[in-house]
Amino acid sequence: MSFSLPDLFSRIRVPVGFLLAGFYFYFSRPTWRGLFVGGSIAFLGLLLRGWATGHLRKDDQLAVTGPYAFTRNPLYFGSFLIGIGFSLAGRNPIILVVFLASFATLYGPVMQKEMNHVRRLFSEEYADYQKKVPLFFPRLWPHQRATGAFSFQRYLKNREYQALLGFLAAIGLLVLKIQR
Repeated sequence: MSFSLPDLFSRIRVPVGFLLAGFYFYFSRPTWRGLFVGGSIAFLGLLLRGWATGHLRKDDQLAVTGPYAFTRNPLYFGSFLIGIGFSLAGRNPIILVVFLASFATLYGPVMQKEMNHVRRLFSEEYADYQKKVPLFFPRLWPHQRATGAFSFQRYLKNREYQALLGFLAAIGLLVLKIQR
């Protein structure tokens, strides 16, 4: 069985993320101010991801409410904000460069693969949605009313609490590094 590049990137993005986290903590030079600014941006990304997972019914229904009314990929945009925030908190320009290069390399093809999958599942509805909502960077206003029922059960089912735990662990490690 052969894999396409997007398939490969889908499979390796989490393990690569752990390797990059090691690189990050080694090269980071956090300060309290940097941690506050970068941590605030990362926290916004975490909130966006949480909001998105509460609206996501994978493969059952096209998500168009909540943050999906602003961007077709709020989970990845939230991850992008988390990465930018932690890059800034790390206060080393090489961290930001490596993050941006890694994110574009890994997530560009993954977003394309997922877009094709969703297009196959919800062809007509997705075609209209795709015309109105950008792939990644959000619109300033929703393409339709952004209301829709956020479900904490979906948040839990999608295991988004793991991102919160990772965020807290990263903040804790940066605090420890400042203390040294």
